[in-house]
Amino acid sequence: MEKVEKKLHSFTAVFEPAPEGGYVVYVPALPGCSTQGETFEEAQVNAKDAIEGYLQVMKDLNEDIAFESESTIISRIPAVV
Repeated sequence: MEKVEKKLHSFTAVFEPAPEGGYVVYVPALPGCSTQGETFEEAQVNAKDAIEGYLQVMKDLNEDIAFESESTIISRIPAVV
C-alpha cells in the first residue's frame, strides 16, 4: 500500500451576509469556488468542503493549484464615490 502524504494549506474565505439570510462565501485564490450557509458555522463547514472539493478536482485534472501565500495581507480600502 502506497503512503500518500497530505499537506495542510490555508485559504482566505470572504463571508458576506446574504440579503435573504445566511452567508455567501467566496475563496478569492480559487476562481469560482463559492458556497453558502444558513448560519456562519454552516457556511464555514460548507467552505471547507468546497475548498477541499475544488482542490481534489484540480488534482484529478492534473491542473496547477495556485496556493495562497502565507504573507497575503487583507485590508479594507476606503474609496469616495
